[in-house]
Amino acid sequence: METPTHCTLCPRRCGADRTRTHGLCGGGGMVKIARAALHFWEEPCISGTQGSGTVFFSGCPLQCCYCQNHGISAGNFGREISTRRLADIFLELQEQGAHNINLVTAGHYLPWVCEALDMARPGLHIPVVYNTSGYETPEAVAALRGYVDIWLADVKYRSPELSAEYSNAPDYFEAARTAVKAMIAQAGPPVLDGQGLMRSGVILRHLALPGAAADTRAVLRFMAKELPPGSFLTSLMSQYTPFYKAKEHKALGRRISTYEYRKAVDYAVELGLTEGFMQEKSSAKEEYTPAFNLEGV
Repeated sequence: METPTHCTLCPRRCGADRTRTHGLCGGGGMVKIARAALHFWEEPCISGTQGSGTVFFSGCPLQCCYCQNHGISAGNFGREISTRRLADIFLELQEQGAHNINLVTAGHYLPWVCEALDMARPGLHIPVVYNTSGYETPEAVAALRGYVDIWLADVKYRSPELSAEYSNAPDYFEAARTAVKAMIAQAGPPVLDGQGLMRSGVILRHLALPGAAADTRAVLRFMAKELPPGSFLTSLMSQYTPFYKAKEHKALGRRISTYEYRKAVDYAVELGLTEGFMQEKSSAKEEYTPAFNLEGV
């Protein structure tokens, strides 16, 4: 594995020499993680009864102003570890009974992650979940062929104005649209086992934001009209909470209302997006955000 000297791992393609400095994502020359533990608050087909073996990577290319994990995404909290240690963590999580290995925001450490998965592969027998904001390059998705079984991807915005304001990424949707289509082509339709656990496929998440009903409808139309029926599961989430810098943006200073979320669910059903998950409004609680305390690192 070679550390990028002109980094283009994410759509920002900032060109950082990561042997000498950090990219816009906060990533440097070694993989950095903030937490590795069983996690029980993903979709039921991911968390199951024993938990998802979740590894939270420090830093993030997107750094949304409302990020619930801003301590690691923007604050870059974590510890640098070797790829050998990362491989051992994967195996330790499997030994703890994890249903899968869940890589949270790992794209800016792609070469390190692939190397660690190669090291762990002889003993790793559970699916690998790639948990992403959706802001990925086509090259990254292609590089993960053979490594990722389940793509757990956000489609955050359709509007370039919203993605520019909230994530400083006016190109978000065009990047996510291309990436999501590549993920579906690579993974094939969802496959679940007899216990209802996902073995392969794609889950597309959308977090409904306050005051953004029109954009939520546009995202749902994209899923329903541009993607093959039956090729993914939908996860429409209501858990938005005003974290980090959200209150600097007038519309984001509150949680979404029950009415707003109910209208989003009704529209998803109208479009035929009925395979998947609709979150309970009670999920918008801060206790669902894990403590980042280097557990398992």
